Order: sequence, then C-alpha cells, then structure tokens
Amino acid sequence: MKQGIHPQNYRFVVFKDMSNGTSFLTRSTAASKETVKWEDGNEYPLIKLEISNTSHPFFTGQKVLVDTAGRIDKFKKKYAKK
Repeated sequence: MKQGIHPQNYRFVVFKDMSNGTSFLTRSTAASKETVKWEDGNEYPLIKLEISNTSHPFFTGQKVLVDTAGRIDKFKKKYAKK
C-alpha cells in the first residue's frame, strides 16, 4: 500500500438516514457544519444521508414499487406535439 495517500484527520461523525431516522456513529473525514448530541452525551458532526443500509431495498429485502404508468403519462404530456 502506498504511503501518504490516505487522510489522517479521521474523527467520530454521526450519520443519519433521513428516510427512516436511524443514526450511527463511526469515524470519517467528511466535513459538516451541523452537530448533534449523541447517546453518550457528546456532540458530534452530523452527516445526513438519503439512503443507508437500514433503508435500502437490497439490505432490507423490501421491494420498492415504481410508478411507471405515471412517469410514462408525464413524459407523453410533456413531449406531446401541439
């Protein structure tokens, strides 16, 4: 492994899945302007996620239905010749 290519400024950060509200604490170099008080009473930087392993259909085993009919109608309406 090459020396000097990995960041050295790892710190504890809270990641929050905005789709279901679950949070987890881990080490990261990601920058954040927001902070949150964690279960241990300390404040940590907060990174908001749209999806994580707790909400992704692959990990949860739940299938997400996509409204293809609505998308097709919207496309046809948008690009219909006038």
